[in-house]
Amino acid sequence: MKYKAKIIVRLKEGLNDPEGRVIGKALKNLGYKIEDLKVPKYFEVVFESDKPEKEVEEMCKRLLANPVIHTYEYQLEPLGE
Repeated sequence: MKYKAKIIVRLKEGLNDPEGRVIGKALKNLGYKIEDLKVPKYFEVVFESDKPEKEVEEMCKRLLANPVIHTYEYQLEPLGE
């Protein structure tokens, strides 16, 4: 069966997010009252599998997220045969 996985990978709480800091500072310079800004990574993966949860977990653990510095979450959407 075919699936779409929507995966969000974030830095763990307390870790430095230089990209988020730069964007947040730029928004402040534009007059917005930004307290904090984080930049997560978002992936959409379409794949075929009999065990979609297991495969998405493996994708995240093996390549998409570094478990030392990242957390991740995902949603699976069945697309049919």
